[in-house]
Amino acid sequence: MATLRLTVDGTPREVDVDVRTTLLDALRERLEVVAPKKGCDHGQCGSCTVLLDGRRSLACLALAVAHDGAEVVTAAGLGTVDAPHPVQQAFLDHDGYQCGYCTPGQVCSTVGMLDEVAQGHPSHVTADLDPGADVALTDAEIRERLSGNLCRCGAYAGILDAARQAAGGAR
Repeated sequence: MATLRLTVDGTPREVDVDVRTTLLDALRERLEVVAPKKGCDHGQCGSCTVLLDGRRSLACLALAVAHDGAEVVTAAGLGTVDAPHPVQQAFLDHDGYQCGYCTPGQVCSTVGMLDEVAQGHPSHVTADLDPGADVALTDAEIRERLSGNLCRCGAYAGILDAARQAAGGAR
């Protein structure tokens, strides 16, 4: 067993976990933070995506003990009902969800993607691979950067529109 200290959605938390516990299981089962979802539990679907120390991360693949002292932001910690985060608002505006199961991971991944673009990180489809170069956030860029997040319902058109709006390029 190990005692972890995490800041989850802005709140300092302490939890005792078995050293084999994933961050996802620590959040959901021990801390009752249910925004990140357990989809595949193999890092293939993206439903468990959170922002871990500011970077998007698959919580089902992260051992909790490796992140003692980390800051974890879930989709629930990004905004409020009265003041949603711009990405959350964009998902609402463009119906970027159907059943909603993947939505928290999609939202966190979109927030992380926008931060990566702002920092000049290239993707597989970026033409200019120079670090720090301006990245044009085309539909191809958005699709590539969000390709690790799957939606079983097929709400990809709304998700693309939401990501485009959040990036400032609403159509």
